[in-house]
Formats: sequence, C-alpha cells, structure tokens
Amino acid sequence: MLDRLDPHTFKLHPQRDAVLSEVHARPFMQLIPPFKVIHYAFLAKGDAAASDRRGFVAFCRDRDLPSPQASAKHHQIDIGPVTLRWEQHAEFATFTWIVNSPADRQAEGAPGAVHSLMRALRQEGQLLVAIKLDVEQDACPLTRAEQLFDKSSLAMARIKGGESVMASDFRVDQNGFTKILVCDLGLTPHNLGALVQRLLEVETYRPLALLGLSTALELGPFVDRIDRRLGEVLEEMQGAEGLKLNNHLLAELTSLAASFERGATGSLFRFGASRAYYELVQSRLSIIEGSEIADYPTWSSFLARRVAPAMRTCETTADREATLSVKLARAADLLRTRVDVEIERQNRDLLHAINERAGQQLRLQCTVEGLSVAAIGYYVVSLFGYLAKGAHDVGLHVEPSYLTAGCVPIAVGVIWLVSYNTRKRHLKHRDEPSVMRE
Repeated sequence: MLDRLDPHTFKLHPQRDAVLSEVHARPFMQLIPPFKVIHYAFLAKGDAAASDRRGFVAFCRDRDLPSPQASAKHHQIDIGPVTLRWEQHAEFATFTWIVNSPADRQAEGAPGAVHSLMRALRQEGQLLVAIKLDVEQDACPLTRAEQLFDKSSLAMARIKGGESVMASDFRVDQNGFTKILVCDLGLTPHNLGALVQRLLEVETYRPLALLGLSTALELGPFVDRIDRRLGEVLEEMQGAEGLKLNNHLLAELTSLAASFERGATGSLFRFGASRAYYELVQSRLSIIEGSEIADYPTWSSFLARRVAPAMRTCETTADREATLSVKLARAADLLRTRVDVEIERQNRDLLHAINERAGQQLRLQCTVEGLSVAAIGYYVVSLFGYLAKGAHDVGLHVEPSYLTAGCVPIAVGVIWLVSYNTRKRHLKHRDEPSVMRE
C-alpha cells in the first residue's frame, strides 16, 4: 500500500495541483458583526493587470507584509484594524477592505485609513464597482432599510433560513458608492462570511453583465445599416447581368462583410461575458435569497425586472449578428457562383470563336493549297514544254504540244498527291499530343 505518491513512480499531470486546488480558491472569511466592508473592482486585462499586480506586490513589500505568490489569484493581509482581501479575475481585480472598528462603522464615509491606503494602491485599470456593505446587529431590518435607502427602488429579502436580512436600493450615493445593508440575526461567522462574499459578487457581476448593453446599443445602428445594404445588394443581384456588374456587386459585398466582421469581433467576447456574469448573479441569488419582506421586491425580482431586459437586448443583438454573418456569407457565395458561371460562359464563347477561326483558317489553307498545286503544276508543265521543244529542235520525232498536254494531268496529279500526303502527315503529328493528353 502506498503512503504517498512518488513522482518517480507515477508521471503526474503538469496541471494536477492547479485543478485540485481550484476548489479551495477564494475561501470564505469568518466574520463577526458589526463591521463595514468597502469593496472596489477595477477592469484590467493583459499589461494593465500585470502592472496592477506589480503595484500590489510593491504595496505589500513597502509595509513589510507578505506578498502574493507568483501564481496566486487571491491574497489577504491585515493592516492594523483593517483587513484587505485582493482577488484577480479574468478581466478585473477586486480590493475588499473589512473594517471591524465600531468607530469606523459609524462613519458616513469610508474610514480615513482605508482611503489613504487605497490611494497608495494606484491602479491603471478603470474603476467600475465601489460598494459599501454594512453588517449590523440588534436593528429592525425594515426600519433600518427604510432609513438608509430610497423606498421607490428598495429591494429586500430574508436569507434562506431566516437568520439575516439583506437590503439595497442599487443606487449610487453622493460619494459614488452602492450601499448594501445586512442585518445579522444569528448567522455563524463562516455563514456570515459566505453571505457577504456572495452579496459582493452579485453587485460586482451585475455591472459587468450590463457592460454588454452599451455594446449592443452601439452596434444596433451599425447592424441595421449592414442589413439594409445587404437587402439592396440582393435586389440588385436579381437584375444583374454581365461579368462587370456581378464583379462590382461581389467586391461591394466582400467589403461589406469585412466591415461587419471587423465591427462585430469585439462584441462576441462582450456578449459572451455578459451572459456568463448574469448567470453568476442568478446563481448567487438562488443560493442566498429567501422570502420577501413587507411587500418589497426581492433582489431576484427587482433585478429580473431591470436587468433581464438588458440581457435580452444583448442576446437579440448577438443573434442578429450571427444571422447577418450567415446571410452575408451565403450572398457572397451566390454572387461568387454567378461570377464563376459568367466566366465559364465567356470562356465557352471564346473557345467557340477560336474553333470558328480555326475552321476558317483550315478552309483558307485548303484553298491556298489548291492554288499552290495549280501554280506548281503550271511551272512543272512549262519546264517540260521547254524540254519537249528542245528535243524537237535536235531532230527527235516528237510533237512538243502533244507531250506538254500529256504531261499536265500527270504533273498535277503527282503534285496534289505529294501535297495531300504531306498535309496528312502534319495533321497526324498535330493530333497525337491532344490524344495523349486526353
């Protein structure tokens, strides 16, 4: 029986430790009320995220505090009475400050120490989320919530089990913070820490999910313009004849598709991320939310009424993009097919014209060959006539005119036969390569 895994005996997967430890990432804190939480989320990816991480590491070293490991995605440090929890996500980083001092809890703004420390943590990323979360005891949840929040947008709910109440109006106060109230009615420190973390995640993921709405609103007119122009091109295609016009339409359609794909590339990630963030919001609320209080809407019903339409807008725009991309591709394929057919038709006509010219050249050649036979025959008979006259002059009993007349058919026949055999041999040599190619 093996007491421990020996890497020399087993070949361990290089990502084994990472995937096994992922379930323990970002553990819940054990919190004891009353306390205040100040939470920031900064958008940062790529070089900005690396720069912000280096800044946090330098912040820890300057204060002789433990720094996060190179592969760590979360880190927690204590600075006097304040606890700082840092987390790095795919496209944002969060800083969560927990202030346990009652004096700080009663302050209207963020504690001065937290403000000073946060200014030292300069971030290149853009601030998206700023939350103040108060956890109180021995307070009437309904009365306290109506004192802190706008009743027109107040959302409240009991936690499952009825041991606490959460409330917020999801509005930004004059200091730029969204406020959340938790009235603790007897949660254990671990459960209270889990509740606080999930509430912070809900209010962090909600703005991230809504980032897709601005992208959808910006893309709407662009998609409308592309779709309208595509319809016009399709109408022009119906009556388009000739290679030049079809080539022009194909070039315009290709340019239209390139412009659309270039404009829609960034939105694919944004819409996918918005959908994932909204699913996380719904998942967190389904875990913690219980019944409603005093006819005020629960967080789920409030957000479903306000956020769900925005998510449907994002989904509709994403569906329109996908459909329009398919329509552009199909129209381009149709036009390309028409251009290919037109080119083939022109090639066919060109080959037909070449064949006709070749036939005309052959007929002309035959005519020229007939004339050549007559001309050559004439010269041969003339030479033979001189020969017959010479023979008559030297005393031979021959009649030059008879001999010349008898030579005419023989000379023409021989010349025609030689010309025919020569042409036949040339035609045979010309046809042999084409037969071999076939």
